[in-house]
Amino acid sequence: MSKKPVVVVVDDEPDILKLTKKFLDLGEIETITCVNAKEAIKTIEEKYNKISLVLLDIMMPGQSGYSVLEEVKNNDRYNHIKVVLFTVKSFNEDIQKGKRLGADGYITKPFSGKELLKYIQNMLTEKEETN
Repeated sequence: MSKKPVVVVVDDEPDILKLTKKFLDLGEIETITCVNAKEAIKTIEEKYNKISLVLLDIMMPGQSGYSVLEEVKNNDRYNHIKVVLFTVKSFNEDIQKGKRLGADGYITKPFSGKELLKYIQNMLTEKEETN
């Protein structure tokens, strides 16, 4: 049996973290939660070889999710990690900025738990197929 994929969920809203973790757990996905960009970068630096995907809020106090995205995609040690932006920012310019910075996907809030799980499972399957 293969090991569980690891997804880091980064959001400054505790309820979003709990709900997201609950749905990912249903899909047999190991979830690490982070409440801000600084914590996310530290987690990625420490566990980059185990992480398959980062689900990343854009609007957080202090450092934005865009800075985490840039950090991941511009670092050769962990640019293999898929990054999916997870945000209320649904304007086309926000989506385009995320793509320019290297985002692999985009999910808007509010979200359906079932749709979120399905989307993440598809992203993880794509990752396995490209490795």
